[in-house]
Amino acid sequence: MSFEVELKFKVDNRETVKAHLAKLASTSGEVEHHCDTYYRHPDPNRDFAQTHEAFRIRTVNDENCLTYKGPIVDLQVKVREEIEIDFASGSDVARQMDHLLTTLGFRPRGVVRKTRISNRLHWDNRDFTVTFDDVEGLGSYMEVETIAGDEEAERLAARDACLRLATYLGLSHPERRSYLTMVLEKGG
Repeated sequence: MSFEVELKFKVDNRETVKAHLAKLASTSGEVEHHCDTYYRHPDPNRDFAQTHEAFRIRTVNDENCLTYKGPIVDLQVKVREEIEIDFASGSDVARQMDHLLTTLGFRPRGVVRKTRISNRLHWDNRDFTVTFDDVEGLGSYMEVETIAGDEEAERLAARDACLRLATYLGLSHPERRSYLTMVLEKGG
């Protein structure tokens, strides 16, 4: 079992963060186009919005995966179990998976579209991904993320390292809401 440990920040000027990342010898990836379709659970007694879970189909460029994110288990940093399963490429396959899920009773809740550039680095004895996201209808954000094992001590160490890296990058005032929540609040 692995846990995603993540902080998200609204940013207006990325240049300072890019300069810090360059000092850390991060490697930057290509521009990715993400389309995330989120679903409601078919059981009305299991409201993902209330339990802070997420279930989605993510399409990155032409690649697809199904993702489940468990309830948040930390108040400072978003820490939760994450399960991702890749499935065949292509928009037709994504539509077939959507049809399968809706046939099983899941209902679409919302869609988040963004462009993303990921930067990978090793810092504080951990592997991190720092992303620059341009989210349709919301603007520019950054995420600082690492992965932890299922032991509480490992999750706490990852959380603390994530907080230290964000501070080093000059990021403050994390955004606790998900992109989906913010899109839905704007009426998307």
